[in-house]
Amino acid sequence: MEPQWRDRRPEALGDLRVLPDELLCAIIDLLSPADLGRLSCVSSVMYVFCNEEPLWMNLILKTGGLIKYRGSWKKTVLYQQNLCTEFEDSLGKPLQFDGFYSLFLYRRWYRCVTSLGTFAFDSGVIERKKNLTVEGFHSNYDSRKPVLLTELADTWPARTKWTIDQLLAKYGDVTFRISQRSSKKIKMKFEDYVSYMKLQHDEDPLYIFDDTFGEAAPALLEDYSVPHLFQEDLFDVLDHDQRPSFRWLIIGPERSGASWHVDPALTSAWNTLLCGRKRWALYPPGRVPAGVIVHVSDEDGDVSIDSPSSLQWWLDVYPLLADHDKPIECTQLPGETIFVPSGWWHCVLNLETTVAVTQNFVNTSNFQFVCLDMAPGHTHKGICRAGLLAVQDEGFGEVQKDVFFETNQLNYPDLSRKEKRLKVLPLGKEPSKSYNPSNRVNSVSDVSKRLQNQNFSYDIDFLAMFLDEERNHYCSLWSPSNSIGQREMRQWLHKLWVLKPEMRQLIWKGACLALNAEKWLTCVSQICASHDFPSPSVDEKLPVGTGSNPVFLISDFVIKIYVEGGLETSIYGLGTELEFYSLLQKTKSSLIAHVPDVLASGFIVYENGTYRTFPWSGKGVPDVIANGNLVEGDGTKDSFFFGVWNKKRFELKRQGDISSFTSIWPYLVTKRCKGDIFANLREILPRDDVLYLAAFLGEKLQTLHRLPLPSYVQHDCCLEDRRVVLTKIDLNDKAEDSERLAEEAFVEENGKHSSIPPEWELVLGSLEKKGEDLSRRLVQWGGPIPRLLIDKVEDYIPRDLSSLLGIPKGNDRQHKLSGYPTWIHSDIMDDNVYMEPSSSIHCFDKSTSHASSTFSDAMRFCNGDEKPKRWLPTYILDFSDLSIGDPLYDLIPIYLDIFRGDRCLLKQFLKSYKLPFGRSTAIDSIISGQAIEDLKKSERASYRAMCYCILHDDNVLGSIFSLWEELRTARSWEEVEEVVWGELNNYQSSFPSY
Repeated sequence: MEPQWRDRRPEALGDLRVLPDELLCAIIDLLSPADLGRLSCVSSVMYVFCNEEPLWMNLILKTGGLIKYRGSWKKTVLYQQNLCTEFEDSLGKPLQFDGFYSLFLYRRWYRCVTSLGTFAFDSGVIERKKNLTVEGFHSNYDSRKPVLLTELADTWPARTKWTIDQLLAKYGDVTFRISQRSSKKIKMKFEDYVSYMKLQHDEDPLYIFDDTFGEAAPALLEDYSVPHLFQEDLFDVLDHDQRPSFRWLIIGPERSGASWHVDPALTSAWNTLLCGRKRWALYPPGRVPAGVIVHVSDEDGDVSIDSPSSLQWWLDVYPLLADHDKPIECTQLPGETIFVPSGWWHCVLNLETTVAVTQNFVNTSNFQFVCLDMAPGHTHKGICRAGLLAVQDEGFGEVQKDVFFETNQLNYPDLSRKEKRLKVLPLGKEPSKSYNPSNRVNSVSDVSKRLQNQNFSYDIDFLAMFLDEERNHYCSLWSPSNSIGQREMRQWLHKLWVLKPEMRQLIWKGACLALNAEKWLTCVSQICASHDFPSPSVDEKLPVGTGSNPVFLISDFVIKIYVEGGLETSIYGLGTELEFYSLLQKTKSSLIAHVPDVLASGFIVYENGTYRTFPWSGKGVPDVIANGNLVEGDGTKDSFFFGVWNKKRFELKRQGDISSFTSIWPYLVTKRCKGDIFANLREILPRDDVLYLAAFLGEKLQTLHRLPLPSYVQHDCCLEDRRVVLTKIDLNDKAEDSERLAEEAFVEENGKHSSIPPEWELVLGSLEKKGEDLSRRLVQWGGPIPRLLIDKVEDYIPRDLSSLLGIPKGNDRQHKLSGYPTWIHSDIMDDNVYMEPSSSIHCFDKSTSHASSTFSDAMRFCNGDEKPKRWLPTYILDFSDLSIGDPLYDLIPIYLDIFRGDRCLLKQFLKSYKLPFGRSTAIDSIISGQAIEDLKKSERASYRAMCYCILHDDNVLGSIFSLWEELRTARSWEEVEEVVWGELNNYQSSFPSY
């Protein structure tokens, strides 16, 4: 009698049997290796689930780093985490169980073992062309349709040298980046990757997709050249470290490939295959492939895609498509180059082991589309990527009437479980709750027909209609999917404007799409007319690329329009800057010689279709602001109501992002400096010049940090939950006022007093606000910040942040004063330091921290015709981010951005700076044990600097883990602190500790 088959699933899973296998796998995927080991002992079915290879593969992808494949992903994880040895591995064999069947696991297993040897059908829809001319390419294919090009690579050395065996022999020890299926960067040595390709049976195998192969193996760049049809690349004007990733080495085994996507920034691409065969599927712009879900963020326009793997799509979705719904297809053969136009959807499946090289590029045909994709807003991005499926504006109602895209109808087994957010239905229409697999083909077909009937056009004028009317490139949230940063984008357009005058008509159109350039040119032209400055010339129409606000260089003037952060933030930025300049004049500070002269300031206002200007010196509340009741409070005409103290109050009470006011903008006009910013000179400066720059910054920062603070005035206004009494404290002479400041009372709502000085109250409040929900903020930043350190950050940061400022709180709840706040610039980066050419060769004297040439040498050259030999730093720019706080805070942008982590430059800076960074606080017996511990740690300047990096408004940690990549494997914040800031603990100032 044959044994009766029994289903072990109900008994093995108990109450969990009601969950589908796909959901069970998703839940188990959240567990750690140790938890998986425990769960696998619960039952036979749990043993099967917990030993699935895709599960262990995901654990590796979540961890990232350098991978050495051990024959299976489970072994790889266990070896990587030191949970397994060779001896232990040989002891156990996998258990086998009958009586359990899973369609979900079977389908996944089938994708792991299926062979694609006969998968070579080619409909011939894509043309194959030989000897295509540049003129023929631009007129028939560029930005129009894909084409297969033969013989372009026939003369390349790579055509014969790029085989797996030859690459292994020459580059076996080279580490390459692997396809990004997670937020973590994954790398493998090529010899390990080849071993992986031979052993693996993954449903979606990892493949080499490396945009840094030219740096990892420079000789590879000599084996191929950009085909003559694609020579024009407008990103070439950017430095290599500024331009987005543009070239990739691609190596992958059978079944690997790229799932459905549109290339970043709507660039075009060419892809040359050196060995193997690739299967391509493409759809024109706006035609979302069946089975693909597009997510369009309402906040920043970011477009993300849920798509099955390439193999999964070909096996599960493609067979269900009607003929007229199928994509444009081709099989690419060795030596062939495929051109993918801007905006085209495509997915690629490797039919066998392949080696290829690809590059993305911007040319005159797709330039405006790239600019449009970078523009702020959200509607237009969905239009460009997903056609009319993303339209939600009733202003396009005539077009929207026929839009009906029900994502539920495109579901199929194993599709990603993420929320389907892109559902555009006619008003009042509810989505269907039912789903019938037998209707799948008809549903897809209907959707396709509706898309074909809609009047969608991949035309720049049509797409530009969906831009936000009042978009503000400088204030709007920047989409994280953009392949280039805001500052780099502006620098790119400005460089094109300067270097390619023959293209200015096209560049201007792109700048109007991305920057709203026409609006800012109108504003700056009105400012010039109001102050009798020369009008902008053709060369001066575009704002410069640096900074976070529109800045124009007009003749001998620099005009900055404040827009970042909205109207209130902008007013406080200008008000503080003007207060600072006034203080320099009043104290006759030597810093005056290194700050550009202020020539005019005020507001540019748009009203009734015209722009008008209103001058403002920074004192009092200007009428244009007061009359409109745009900000709270008032002030005397002689006071700097929008100065630094009220700026700090505003920062504390502000909740979230302030929306930009679109009709009033502050502006500032300063004298234009001669020379250039350090950012543009970095690569050409000799070492002595950079050392001298470090000494210069040390001297000027010392002057800034010793500058007396403005009078502290507390107004009758609400600051967080405290009621502030009217009082006045003069901080010009800190030595005389130290005792009085230590005893100054802060009246709280309950009537009790606090010993913390009121100016420190603002600084401490700002720090505490930055410390709120710290771990979540670091997780959002992600990138190179190790998750292990994020989990430990709350233990590293002191519980009482007042210890960082040298004002710890004792058991009597009284703060013990040991230091004073100072002016801090907050933003001394490589584009805020100006340098001028010098006619004489200066030799840096490391013992005195000075150069033999003087600033007069530089000035003599600027007025003469002598040939420059050296560059000298002369000016520090942009004081709109001025604040009050710990002077150590100013070292962060200098060390990380200007010095790029160079300890020698940091030492040179400290020799010139001379002021103390340490805290010398006497430990009071009434201070609690935890406070004593925090205070001892805060005496280390390195600890405080590291804490300020963690608490910083910007992602400073991203810069740290990019500069010091070895720290991505750090096990503690103390380790990071020592590597980055340890030099500060060796620093001995020549001034007494304060």
